[in-house]
This record gives sequence, structure tokens and C-alpha cells, in this order.
Amino acid sequence: MKVFLMFRDRDFSLEEAAPANAQDLIQDLELNTLFQAMAGGDSYLFEVARVAVMASLKEHEAILYRQEILSDCLEFQEIVKELYTLSVDSIERENKIWGWFSLSSPDSLLHRSVEALGLFVGSLERLRKLADEQGTKMRSEGFRRFFGMISQELDDDYLQAVKNHLERLNFPNGILMNADLGPDFRGKNYILRRMDVRKLKWFEQVQEWVGQIKHKDGAGFTFDVDPRDEAGFRALEALRTEGIANVAVALAQSSDHILSFFKALRLELGFYMGCLNLREKLVAKQEPLCIPTPLLEKDEMLQCREIYDVCLSLNTATRVVGNDIAGENKALVVITGANRGGKSTFLRSLGLAQLMMQCGMFVAARDYQANICRGVFTHFKREEDVGMKSGKLDEELSRMSAIVERITSHSVLLLNESFASTNEREGSEIARQIVRALMEKKVKIVYVTHMFDLADGFYRQLKKCALFLRAERLADGTRTYRLIEGAPEPTSYGEDLFWRIFKGESENLQVQVSDEWATARRLSGTHT
Repeated sequence: MKVFLMFRDRDFSLEEAAPANAQDLIQDLELNTLFQAMAGGDSYLFEVARVAVMASLKEHEAILYRQEILSDCLEFQEIVKELYTLSVDSIERENKIWGWFSLSSPDSLLHRSVEALGLFVGSLERLRKLADEQGTKMRSEGFRRFFGMISQELDDDYLQAVKNHLERLNFPNGILMNADLGPDFRGKNYILRRMDVRKLKWFEQVQEWVGQIKHKDGAGFTFDVDPRDEAGFRALEALRTEGIANVAVALAQSSDHILSFFKALRLELGFYMGCLNLREKLVAKQEPLCIPTPLLEKDEMLQCREIYDVCLSLNTATRVVGNDIAGENKALVVITGANRGGKSTFLRSLGLAQLMMQCGMFVAARDYQANICRGVFTHFKREEDVGMKSGKLDEELSRMSAIVERITSHSVLLLNESFASTNEREGSEIARQIVRALMEKKVKIVYVTHMFDLADGFYRQLKKCALFLRAERLADGTRTYRLIEGAPEPTSYGEDLFWRIFKGESENLQVQVSDEWATARRLSGTHT
């Protein structure tokens, strides 16, 4: 049995390949905060969330397939939670079955497998009941196929047949088998025969205790083993082992198959459980969520309403300010404006939204449309190298070189204050050449920068194919944390931060600075 709730035609695995730049993405986009919210304190769900988010889907149909299943999960949460709980309980109960001694013995292997299958039959009956009662409510292709498979393969006849086999494999009437005579009068080709289950009479039980082997109908030859004949009992045990060996292996394989099914169910539902955990936290804060619209690679689109940094929202008590953006056919987005105006936060929100969309999740926005990309790359500023092995510019260039080696067309590159570690003229020239080269390779770039020379040059030369956003600042210096369309400005209003930091002395500082500024102007001959 296959689950197929993450992919249409294959299983999901915790070994899914992560991108080579996974650690940069986790650090720059603060993805561990997202994984922790999805996990809800469960280390297993944390790992599932990490693997699923980092292993982005590249095919349009694959994303839509997972989105449909997610929509069912959001609408029928109780059914999904019951399915997940059933899978977890089945796995945990199987783990508690005795297994402290070696299972190399066919007898031990047989008994453990019989007990495990007995537990699994109860779980399969619960699963079948759930499919019959709730399966028709689901609308997604994945869930319809899953519940259809359960109803078809776990019908009443099958479940009853399993119960009957398990009852016989407890051997209440002893073992019936036949064998051929091999070389040296040794037995070979041992085959276990089916024996009707019936309750033994008391005198038959006594005979079994002393090691009597007897045909089920009482016919044929019989012999008794003396209770003190240890060698005889070992010989009988060897015959019994030969008879049940093949059955023990087959039963163990059946048990492992059902266990693998429940593990796959837990794994694939674990992703959707993580989505439900995250949704619960965001809905409690009344943050907007939406199922995004993924577009084909060739459709250059980045359009959203009230998009916000989901990780920032998870770390604050209040709601986060959202932003709107309309970037149809825009290969470059340049973001400038006031310090501490929300530029980097907005950049992270775009990266998070792209990753969430491409793993089939909902997105932290009122509405989100974007083309599918082949990879998300980040180049954020880093702290100074405390080991002094290289300068900040060398470190930035080294990371950019690694990105250029891996990035392909139809990827997204998020740049946050890149190459600001050198002077503006040099940094602007480095950035300008890199951005132009990547744009020629059809890489979409979102660049947060304070370098006016760079931003203004792009504005004058690439205005038609680029979108220019600016962090909004009110006349009194207040930051709204919203981005508006507008041409780059030659200032980032660092003076606002100065007066805010020195708020307690602001009046005296302003008077002193004003007096000194007026004196300087008089001395220079200007009085206006």
C-alpha cells in the first residue's frame, strides 16, 4: 500500500535532497523559527518540516497536487489529526512488543510477528472505518485515491482472512507438516500444512505436553518422547523450527510491510500537521494567510497583498505590517529608503513566501502570485570575521562566487546590503556588473541597498524592466514599515535614528547643533 499524499507518483522521504545553500537560507531567512512553529515542540515534526520546506518543488502540477491536499487538511482538520494519531499509535505499540532477545530464532520471529500483526489488524480496522465514514468528504485527488485504496484493499474478507490466519498461527492444535526424505535419511523440503483450529480435549493437551506428535485425525504411526529425553525434545524442536522457518520469514515481511505503511503515513501527514500547527499560531494573531497561485517559470510575476515576515510575526506579540507589491514582468526589484524602515524584513518575507509556495504550503499574505523558480539564493551582510582571516569585502565576494557557480536561470537572488563593506563607488560598480550579468541569465533579483549611485543608475537605465520601492517615512520621521513605489533618494535619513537614540538629550543637542550650524553659515558668508 502506498500513501502518495506528498507526491502523485512516489513516496516522500527524510532523505530528500536539500539545496547546496540550505544553511545560508536557514540563517538569512531565520527558517528555524518557521520549523519550530510547525513542529509545536515535536522533534520529529521539526525534521519533517525542515526537509519538506528545503526540498522545493519545481513542477507546477506537483505544487497544485500538494495544495489540493493541504486545502482538504485545512477544511477537515479532525480527520487528518485522527489519521496522524492512528499512525503514531500503531508505530508506538509495535515498538513496545517484546524484542529483548534475539529474533534469529524462527520461533521467536514467528511469535513477535503474530503479535505485531494482531495489533496492526486493529489499526487497519480503524483505518477502514475512517475511510468508510469520512473518506467521501475529501475533494483532493490525493485523499480520494488514498481512501479509495483503503476501502478496496482492506475489505471485510481480507481483514477476516488475516484474523483467521493469525489464529491458526498460534498453533492451538500443534503443528502439521510434511517433508521429503533427503540424503543420510535427513528431512528436506519441510512444508507447514494448514490445520483446522479446534479446542483440544484435556487428554490431548496432556499428550502434547509430553511431546506427542500425532496426525490430526488420530491415524497413522505415533511415538512418545520420554519426559527426561532432552535430546529427543531438542530433535523435535529442530523439526518444528524447520517447519515454521519459511512461515516465520513471510509473516515478518508482512508485519514490516504494514509497519512501513504506517511510518509513511506518519511521515507524509507530518508535513500537513506542521502546516496546521503553524496556521493555528497565525490565526490566533489574526494574521492573513492564503493559498498562493504558482505560475510557470517563464511567467515573470511577483504580485502580493499584505505580505509579511512570518518568522517576525511568530516572534512578536503584535501583528506585523504587511506590504503590497505589483511586479509583473520585472526582472529586478530595488528597495531603498529610510534606515530601519522594514526593507530587510520585506526581503525576508519574499524569500519565505517563495519557499512556502514551492513546498505546497500556504503563504503569509492576503494574496500571493509568483512564478516558480529553480532555486532561492540569499546574499545577506555578515558580521566581521573575528579570526581576521579575510576582510569583509573578500568574504562577500567569496560567497557571491559560490552563488554564481550554483545559480541557474529562472532562479531568485535576494541581496541585502551586498558590497556595502567598501566605499560606495567601488561597491556600486561591483554590484552593477554582477546584477547585469545575472539578469542576462534570466535570474530574478531583489536588492536592498543604501548605495544611491547603484540604485539611481538602475533607475535611469532599467526603469522599464525594474521595480523601485522605497521605505516610507512620514514628515516627522516616523517609519510606517510600508514600502511604496518611488525613485531612490540620496539619503537614508540616518539623522532620524540619531535623534531617536539620544531622545533624552534631543532638545539640547538640537539647539547646540543649530547654533553651530548657523555660525558656520555666517562665517561662510551665507545667511539664507
